[in-house]
Amino acid sequence: MLPPMLRVWRANGLSITVLALFAVFLLIQVLAGHRVYLDQLATDGMAPVDLAGYLTSGHFVEATFENWESEFLQMGALVLLTVFLYQRGSPESKDPDADESVDREPDPARPGAPWPVRAGGVVRAVYERSLAIALFGLFLVSLWLHVVGGAGEYSRERLAAGEPAVTAFEFLATPGFWFQSMQNWQSEFLSVGVLVLLTVVLRQRGSPESKPVDEPLESTG
Repeated sequence: MLPPMLRVWRANGLSITVLALFAVFLLIQVLAGHRVYLDQLATDGMAPVDLAGYLTSGHFVEATFENWESEFLQMGALVLLTVFLYQRGSPESKDPDADESVDREPDPARPGAPWPVRAGGVVRAVYERSLAIALFGLFLVSLWLHVVGGAGEYSRERLAAGEPAVTAFEFLATPGFWFQSMQNWQSEFLSVGVLVLLTVVLRQRGSPESKPVDEPLESTG
């Protein structure tokens, strides 16, 4: 039997590794972004801020959440669109000609069924859609923080130029906000489309994101 720590790693190694990489890259972003921000403040003749002050600045908040926003939009859209749209041959899609287990009616008597399934009613109805609800909720939160952070950074730039600050809603109406959002959104949907199509013909042995290496091209799901 494996030691407790190794059992935890074996069962959760993917999430632990991904979240550790997230923390490392976020730390690097903070440190590098702080230096960039200090240079911008010096150029504009404004007082420098310490690292804690940078974390609440529009520069950091805008840059961080405009990326999170597009990621959660991408994941939420993929989860929702794959409910009723298909791509024959892709493991990211359901088979249009087969009954899929994800479409079966939830059975409260199934061993190990989560408690919302056993509760039934509205609780079960919400739980049936909870993944999409959570992802689109995170998208909306990130979108709003992008707007708030963007308004703060845009206002700082305007104040340095002797112009008045803007509110979050005023920033929402600027071309700059939509340029920032669309350059991220389009790239996210491009990456999803590329993944869906490449997995029809290409393989990665051992990955659940790929079909088995010897699976026919038209095999779906």
